[in-house]
Amino acid sequence: MPQPPSAVSRDEPVIRDRGDACPGALRLHAADDGFLARIRIPGGILGADAARLLADAADRLGDGHIDLTSRGNAQLRGLGASCGGELAAVLDRAGLLPAPGHERVRNVVASPLTGLDGRGRADVAPWVARLDRELCAEPAAAALSGRFLFAVDDGRGDVLSLSADVNVLAQGGGRALLWLGAGDGAPGRPGTAGAGGAGSAVDATAGDAGPPDAADVVGAVAGAGSAAGAAVAGPGAAGAGAAGAGAAGAGAAGAGPAGAGPEVAATAGGAGPLDLAGAIGVCTGAGPAVAAGAGGAGPASADSGGPRAVLVAADDVPRAAVVAALFFLDAARAAGTRAWRVDELPPEHQPDAGELAARLAAAGIPAEVVPLAAPQGSGGPEPLPGVVRGGGPGGSAALSVLAPLGRLDTAQWRLLAGLSGRMRLTPWRGVVVPGLAAGSADAVLADLARAGLATTHDSPWRSVTACTGRPGCAKALADVRADARAVAARATGPLPVHWSGCERRCGHPRGTAWVDLVATGGGYAVTLAAAGTADGPAHRTVKTSELAAVLADARRTDARRTTSHDAAKK
Repeated sequence: MPQPPSAVSRDEPVIRDRGDACPGALRLHAADDGFLARIRIPGGILGADAARLLADAADRLGDGHIDLTSRGNAQLRGLGASCGGELAAVLDRAGLLPAPGHERVRNVVASPLTGLDGRGRADVAPWVARLDRELCAEPAAAALSGRFLFAVDDGRGDVLSLSADVNVLAQGGGRALLWLGAGDGAPGRPGTAGAGGAGSAVDATAGDAGPPDAADVVGAVAGAGSAAGAAVAGPGAAGAGAAGAGAAGAGAAGAGPAGAGPEVAATAGGAGPLDLAGAIGVCTGAGPAVAAGAGGAGPASADSGGPRAVLVAADDVPRAAVVAALFFLDAARAAGTRAWRVDELPPEHQPDAGELAARLAAAGIPAEVVPLAAPQGSGGPEPLPGVVRGGGPGGSAALSVLAPLGRLDTAQWRLLAGLSGRMRLTPWRGVVVPGLAAGSADAVLADLARAGLATTHDSPWRSVTACTGRPGCAKALADVRADARAVAARATGPLPVHWSGCERRCGHPRGTAWVDLVATGGGYAVTLAAAGTADGPAHRTVKTSELAAVLADARRTDARRTTSHDAAKK
């Protein structure tokens, strides 16, 4: 059986012979269930008016559903072949097409709870809005791939796990770290666990060489069993658009604290912002920071040979991030490989922090080159479902919910949009609703549960993901979503599970062990996907009628024996 895409080596440079084919709002993709449109929503931040217009379009032009993607974007399916102009007009009225020539490159993820729970180092939501404006105003940025990803992290480390191309990490004192890919000189990605760590990041476009079907669409999310202390190595940018096979996922795997109720303070494990000294290892003028690496800690220095980043003022972050993206475009042209992502560049063309600092200086942005260490297990987890208290403006609360298999019908979508007039779509197929009165939050959460949303930390949908399957994908051998729904409540366990309609495994989890189900036409091949697949049981084909028991047993396999292939490789 072929290895899952994440097991494909990146030791050889990637040479592209075409541009990427990611769907967009204006570039629709043909699938078996109609055309598909992906609407970029930077930071997942959406107002009620725009949300309602999107729901109207889904009802009038599509199949009455809105899919949530692994980058906090929205996707419409079942569109008619001639609806492109009408859809574009609706999105323009909604403010979701500020620059038509840039619509596919507005891929920005941000910490969903920033400014809401008091745990980040800064409220980065305004940074996202400014970054989007800077990106749309830069003509050269339109040449970026539809898979190129910006991550703006408020210091807690959650979206650092998504293998972005341009990473921003808020620091204290009105500053932020900025780096491209993994940071120069680094085989791993900062902000995630190192080799063998539960949250080790994986390549965001691993193994993608085909049509737009290994998308960031409804893909899986990776947790690491228990949420406490485990870095979420999410799906990030898995390949291109969905040829009807965009994956659907509900949220990162990993059971929350046993016995916990639906209310959560902020994130699993109570993780606060990444510690500058203990996690990132940055020298900031207050003495050498300690890099918390494997085998003991030591002082970090800017010329130590390890990964490096640049330190910039918070006010300069939006423009600095665009300068970094343009640096990548220059490096890609020099390499001549037509790379779509930073990690696809040959080693000799990987962006250098010193040159990035020089480019920033030329743009009038002061920047200091600083060391960037990859901490062990410092990445923050995704928001848990429940009530979020402790940091909202004026003492307000927020709600965090998950969409089972990453799908919302328009009634659910409108319900969420009408609660406070604001929504935040998360890269873990969830929605955060800020600005609710603290006294009414629990009752509203109960209403959302009755509407079919996942509202508790122990919901089985937190760890169950699936590709589109039948009828949307021509290559699928089963209706994987229906099969997943049939057994989800009876097949729980700490390991995540991903259902695939074929051996492409679109949207599979990344950076974690998972139970891998692949439709065969006569059932499902069940495998524990882990370090090179050697640590898991050999795959076997299981009849659909036997899946619940077999899957429950597989999901209780000791996850501590499994390590992601990419973590071991790095």
